Amino acid sequence: MTLLTPATPPATALQPTRARTATPRRFLMCPPVHFDVVYAINPWMDVTVPVDAGHAVVQWQALKAAYESRGHIVDVISPVPGLPDMVYAANGGIVVGGKALAARFTHPERQPEGTAYESWLNASGPARGVTSLGQAAERNEGEGDLLWDGEVMLAGTGFRTTRAAHAEVAARLDVEVVTLELVDPRFYHLDTALAVLSPAGTRSDGGTRAEIAFFPEAFTPESQAVLRERYPDAIEATEEDAVVLGLNAVSDGRHVFLSDRATGMHASLRGRGFEPVGIDLSELLKGGGSVKCCTLELRPAPSPTVPQSAKEARA
Repeated sequence: MTLLTPATPPATALQPTRARTATPRRFLMCPPVHFDVVYAINPWMDVTVPVDAGHAVVQWQALKAAYESRGHIVDVISPVPGLPDMVYAANGGIVVGGKALAARFTHPERQPEGTAYESWLNASGPARGVTSLGQAAERNEGEGDLLWDGEVMLAGTGFRTTRAAHAEVAARLDVEVVTLELVDPRFYHLDTALAVLSPAGTRSDGGTRAEIAFFPEAFTPESQAVLRERYPDAIEATEEDAVVLGLNAVSDGRHVFLSDRATGMHASLRGRGFEPVGIDLSELLKGGGSVKCCTLELRPAPSPTVPQSAKEARA
């Protein structure tokens, strides 16, 4: 695990120099046919507020269609009765470089989801270039707290995923991990307070490091300093956008899919050359999730580089 030395961010953010380019992605999603709020394990959940599961399905379908209309592939895992939060597929695991680690949830109500996602990764992963490593041994809530920036794994802790899980992820996925501590219970997962907009090595605006957006007050001062050191051109979101889960977003490098309510974030993204795609997930917000929570990215192993001599031999 890596802790970076704090530094003062520059006074002005970098501006895009070229048009953004979208990169096709592959996602795993789970329809919310069993969605409900029957327990409260985060500040967003209120068992006295009615939930319309049918409307939740319609909103979820709109998100899936938005992905597919922009060239992304969406795989669907079958929902399991009795698991109302299974719609939040991002929490089901983490997939990087073709290696997948299924989640081990903190709360008993969600623990069977880890087994369901592990089973899907075991059965369906190989056809998608993904090898399952089984279920995590430590408490680990998947992409809820683990966000890949193309170079390092940004790893949240403080409410759900443990620091011991960060060490396990580093060892089993063979990645460098940067630990970030969350302090506001409204932002109980890292993906509610931080979004990766362009992974390192994929930017089309001339930059080299990953681009992110984050809500500073969700983190300890030390973690804020780490983020500002590593991402000096990060978008720092307002509380108004953060509290509608405007940072619970998915980006393909050009299009950023996020809550339609986070209007300030939409403006900030346009200012950086991104195209915000507003999505209404108001029903699923009742469970404490939005766009990213519904989306687990399946990252296959990189294709092997073919030596130039081999290319010439095939020509």
